[in-house]
Amino acid sequence: MRHGYADNKEALIRRLHRVEGQVRGIERMVEDDRYCIDILTQIGAVSMALESLAFEILDGHVNHCVTGAIASGNKKEAAAKTEELLAAVHRFAKTR
Repeated sequence: MRHGYADNKEALIRRLHRVEGQVRGIERMVEDDRYCIDILTQIGAVSMALESLAFEILDGHVNHCVTGAIASGNKKEAAAKTEELLAAVHRFAKTR
């Protein structure tokens, strides 16, 4: 099965590695007793980076997986993918 993010997989992995580095940097900031606001600023940057990544994956899911299910003409599959999409959006929205 091919996923909606397949065409951008390498770029997504690079972005995840950058986020991982940012999180390690936050850990070092805490270890080094850095100023609270500086740490919070970096946490905000990580949150935004993950949110941006999530939207990109969500976009791929809609444009590939959901659209493909609808185009297949299989109403059961299309309904399942639509329900799955809405559940994912609700989970994502609850984290904000």
